[in-house]
Amino acid sequence: MSPGTGTRPRLRLAPHAGAPALALAGTPRPNATRGFTAPRSGVARAGRATAPDARGPLPAALFAAALLAVAGLATLAALPATSPLAAQEVTVVEYEPRNTLVVPENPVTRARFPFVDIHGHQRATRMSAADVDRLVAEMDELNMAVMVNLSGGSGISLADGLANMVGRHPSRFVFFANINFFGVGEPGWGEAAAAQLEEDVRNGAAGLKIFKGLGMSDRDTDGNRIPVDDPRLAPVWDKAGELGIPVLIHSADPAEFWQPHDRFNERWLELQLRPRRIRPPDRFPSFEQIIGEQHNLFRNHPNTNFIAAHLGWLGHDLGRLGQLLDEIPNMYVGLGAVIYELGRQPRFARQWLTEYGDRVLMGKDSYNQEEFHTYFRVFETADDYFDYYRNYHAFWQMYGLDLPDEVLRKIYYENALKLVPAIDRSLFPG
Repeated sequence: MSPGTGTRPRLRLAPHAGAPALALAGTPRPNATRGFTAPRSGVARAGRATAPDARGPLPAALFAAALLAVAGLATLAALPATSPLAAQEVTVVEYEPRNTLVVPENPVTRARFPFVDIHGHQRATRMSAADVDRLVAEMDELNMAVMVNLSGGSGISLADGLANMVGRHPSRFVFFANINFFGVGEPGWGEAAAAQLEEDVRNGAAGLKIFKGLGMSDRDTDGNRIPVDDPRLAPVWDKAGELGIPVLIHSADPAEFWQPHDRFNERWLELQLRPRRIRPPDRFPSFEQIIGEQHNLFRNHPNTNFIAAHLGWLGHDLGRLGQLLDEIPNMYVGLGAVIYELGRQPRFARQWLTEYGDRVLMGKDSYNQEEFHTYFRVFETADDYFDYYRNYHAFWQMYGLDLPDEVLRKIYYENALKLVPAIDRSLFPG
């Protein structure tokens, strides 16, 4: 506590240009006209606190306390780094308290059932034979039967990647094709893109992956943003439905990327470390506009199955997500990079996954073998208060959902088998 104020000192993290910092607040400040004034609280912006100044000069007693506080801070600044008091200067990034909670621990390094990773990314054409063999060995350790490579490409790159990975290990990899939206606005673009997708499927693609540029940064020939539900793209979605392949689509980003980058933002640390993820309103459409366009796309093409990546960025509002799934029967969701949402709401998430388990698919996103262990532990145990694998996506701890085997089977492989006919069913039970 700061002397005489009852407020806790806040820690300073040096900001990137134009971003706020968590400042050391709670200490009296000199004022040219009023002597020492009461400390401000809150977040500093470019070196200025946001809360209004205290009214009037400090009483004598508080003034004396203020002098002592300032002297104390000066003494603290002069202390060597090894001093116990110097530890109070730790930044938010450096703060990593040891967990003192003693509870049963049940780490899981291998999934209970074989699973499909519906959201993988591999640079297939750049991998050596040894790279592919090593990846398959790690998949075996995880009990990952099939990895879906969403970075499949198109045309020659797709064919070369399939030969490099599937050629060495048939049935272990499935590729989704990709589309380049350059040229949207030219006559016949939609029909040409649909024809290319059909050719890619003939050459081995098992689905279509759409990256988040659609709706955010992709532009048509006139320089205008291409909405996710742009009718000029309809031939592509219709062709996917005709071919019986799913479309896995990433639209928008976490909603907090659009919120003010201040102390109330749940992803403040992530945005501080990676400021390019901030979505200024003068450069990007709103979060609600982008995901609204995505949902309209699903409604407009009921004969095509869509998988919204990252729980559609609604893992923080499962009630809303459930309403959408009720309304849109051809909408499914993937779990890539959002286990931190489910792991912090174990009771409701368990209830929700039990109800909507036939619409959810296992997926991880960027590959890291050890990070799958957190997924398994959240889904398969009832453990309390364990670490998430990154400190900036979630500063909170995880809790196990202890999902029933029936729900695990749906999420791990049954839903993928239903949506992706190209997956080898012989790799899975029953």
